[in-house]
Order: sequence, then structure tokens, then C-alpha cells
Amino acid sequence: MTDRFDLKGKIALVTGASSGLGKHFAGVLAQAGAKVVLAARRMERLEALAAEIEAKGGEALAVSMDVTKADTIQAALEATIARFGGPADVIINNSGLSREAFFTNMEEDDYDLVMDTNTKGVWLVARTFAGALVTAGKPGSMINIASVAGKRVGYTMSAYCASKAACEHMTRNMAIEMARYGVRVNAIAPGYFETEINDTFLNSDEGEKMRKRIPMRRFGEHEELSGPMLLLASEAGSFMTGATLVVDGGHMWSAL
Repeated sequence: MTDRFDLKGKIALVTGASSGLGKHFAGVLAQAGAKVVLAARRMERLEALAAEIEAKGGEALAVSMDVTKADTIQAALEATIARFGGPADVIINNSGLSREAFFTNMEEDDYDLVMDTNTKGVWLVARTFAGALVTAGKPGSMINIASVAGKRVGYTMSAYCASKAACEHMTRNMAIEMARYGVRVNAIAPGYFETEINDTFLNSDEGEKMRKRIPMRRFGEHEELSGPMLLLASEAGSFMTGATLVVDGGHMWSAL
């Protein structure tokens, strides 16, 4: 069975790879045998991660990408093909951010930034990289990182929740359009995992109240997303498309 999770010979793109879940996903994909394309805006972090992966015997390419800018995504695709000889077989659409405020107080620029990054950014990366798979006649797997926030609601989170709900629904639509080309499209909806986006909140008194509302009474560990991600990325999930795997310690079903 372990062979079905093997990604040797595959090329994997990870957006938002400079920190948090994206950095973790990149390491896991490299350990599974994939050649990894690390994409984000903070090149110094990407280059350090690429060096770390290569020191362990893997192959990695750092590329500058702003998921809200189509030209940087196209440039990343061209760099991927130049380095590894083809487009990415595995696409991890992980870039995301949050701006929190009651919707009546939120600035329009903040709303636009959240939606452009978390929703339009997913679409732009998918259009370019999944489109390249279709052009090349290659099968593949795309995994969009959604959130339980796209299934629930929360104070001060209207833009973020809306963006992640849109990401998940877009995943299903992409799945039916790409199935005929052998490209699977799925999503992972994490609960609360500590990252640079939420570490201040999770370590606050309000964060502690949140932790107590999670049925498993704790936040997730990054490694607990490795199995779901590898399932969707590899042949182990070969008949899965349009699915969302919720990894949240039961949070989605907890009482408000």
C-alpha cells in the first residue's frame, strides 16, 4: 500500500511555501519523492527551504510568486518547465491570509485583499497550472486549501469565511470540468493549526476559549495534515475528485 503514496517522478507546486502549512507540505512532498516547486513572495525563505530539502537529497526550485498577479504565476510555470521538463503534476493551492473586523468596520481594501488572495488567487494558479496539464496531456492532482471557516461562521471573519466557502465550492466546479482530462481537484479544510496568520489569536485568552470548544480539546499539529494531503496528491486517492477532507478535531460539529 505504501507504493500508492509514492510521488517519485512527480513535480509538485506549493504556493505560500515560505512558512506555516505551505512549508510543511513542501517538506512532506519532498520526502515522498516529488520534485518541489516552492512559490511565495519571500524569496529568502524559499531559498533557505530549497537548500534544506536538497541537503536531505531532494530536488527543489524556489520561484517568486504573488498569487494575485497572473504574470508572476506564468513566470513560475515557465521556470518549472525549464528546470524539471514539464508542468507540476501536483498543485497545492495553499496561499491565504486574513483581515479581521466586523464587516461594518472593514476597509474595502482589506476585503479585496482577502478575496483576491484566497479566492481569485486559487483560480489564477489553477487556470495556469491545471491548464498547462491539459495542454501537455498529463494527468494530475490539485489540492486547494480551504478551511472549516468556510463551513462555519465567526465574529470579525466575514471576508475570510466567504473566501474559503468560495474556494471550496470552486473546487467542486473545477473537479467536474477537469475530470475528463485526468486532473483531480480536491480540497482540505483544516481546523485550527498554529501558523503566522493565527498564532497571536491562538495564544490569547480568546484562543484558549476556542480550544476548549474543540471536541478533541486541542489544536492540530502540522503533521496531522500530511496523511490527508498525500492521499489526495497520490494514486492512493485516484478515484477522489470534488471532495473536501475536513481535518479539525471535530470542531465543525461542536456546539456554538
